[in-house]
Amino acid sequence: MSARIPVDTASCVARCVDLVKRYADVTAVAGIDLELRAGQCFGLLGPNGAGKTTTIEMMVGLTPCTSGVVEMFGMRWGTGHDADIRGRIGVVLQETQLADKLTVEEVIRMFRSFYPRGHSVDQVIDMLALGPKRKARYHQLSGGQKQRVALGVALVGQPELLFLDEPTTGLDPQARMSVWEIVEQYRRDGGTVVLTTHYMEEAAHMCDRIAIIDHGKIIAAGTPSELIAALGGTQLIELESDQELDAAALSALPSVHSTTNRGRRLVLHVDAMTKALPPVLEHLQRADVELSHLSTHDATLDDVFVSLTGRGLRDE
Repeated sequence: MSARIPVDTASCVARCVDLVKRYADVTAVAGIDLELRAGQCFGLLGPNGAGKTTTIEMMVGLTPCTSGVVEMFGMRWGTGHDADIRGRIGVVLQETQLADKLTVEEVIRMFRSFYPRGHSVDQVIDMLALGPKRKARYHQLSGGQKQRVALGVALVGQPELLFLDEPTTGLDPQARMSVWEIVEQYRRDGGTVVLTTHYMEEAAHMCDRIAIIDHGKIIAAGTPSELIAALGGTQLIELESDQELDAAALSALPSVHSTTNRGRRLVLHVDAMTKALPPVLEHLQRADVELSHLSTHDATLDDVFVSLTGRGLRDE
């Protein structure tokens, strides 16, 4: 696993090399290298303000970079290929504002007219399962239905590459699953995806590879299983007590790889819970330590993120 993602131009659909974006007093992106391979779903994870959305905006041509290189299908923005690039990508941003008085059918038909090729209006409405809402005006739709329309707008031109910037934020679980199903069908049809999300289960479920961004830099990258394995223990024991816990002594116990502090809790990283837990409990009993909390769980991407950055994904 490496924080720098190697560039393989033979299979590369899009790439960034030493990408930087500076504003007057802020460096939003501080030198990102990444490669997106055909057919994969690539996830960008990080806290609010880490640089995820700015990176997406530079990749899709909405924001010029301060320095560095963005290549899409071997072409660069601003070199006479912008129309070709736009015709081959679809974008769903965090917020999509569409004309309130247009019906679902009218919205899809309007955006279909922007592309020389693509799906028919009927195909997109069927894909979105919005047939019953075909004649409904946009402002009459629920949040989940509006997000499906936004996906339809992005997919109507039959893009080779789809950018999704937190596409399920604020949606209920059923609406979120509906979006997942649409994206998974797009991938089965050969599409490639870049996804930013705050939902760890979404990233684990959908992404082949993930890069974690903090302070405008990639701090870790790999498959979900590689990132979890790098924790040094695929299972966690969380302990909390009003008494002091001896982290050094607990780290020295059999099957305990390491310990980290998470607020008031001490987290033990272990490989085999059944082997590690009895010695831990025996040590606490000998030390006459009473626990106010004990929990165990398999390590997740959320644990990876907190371990790497020391903060939750939703922190500013």
